[in-house]
Amino acid sequence: MAEPKSKIESVREWVVDHKLRTVGCLWLSGIAGSIAYNWSQPGMKTSVKIIHARLHAQALTLAALAGAAAVEYYDHRNRTKPDPYAKFLPVDGYSRKE
Repeated sequence: MAEPKSKIESVREWVVDHKLRTVGCLWLSGIAGSIAYNWSQPGMKTSVKIIHARLHAQALTLAALAGAAAVEYYDHRNRTKPDPYAKFLPVDGYSRKE
């Protein structure tokens, strides 16, 4: 009988299947948190607060993309399931439209 997946394993599998959604959610939560933090700082102009929030979100997005790339690299090195793109490749080695 198969052993049930751990919480970490199921989260990792979801991240592998939804990389862009993960990066987008991380970006959205990062910019929301940065805006909330910057708005609590008195004495800053609104334009400076928005620029700081954008810079924080941009750095967080780059980190998330690097993390997604690391997950993709790890999955390709330790692939346990068949190629997910095999169904899109032609069987005879070349694509021919008739």
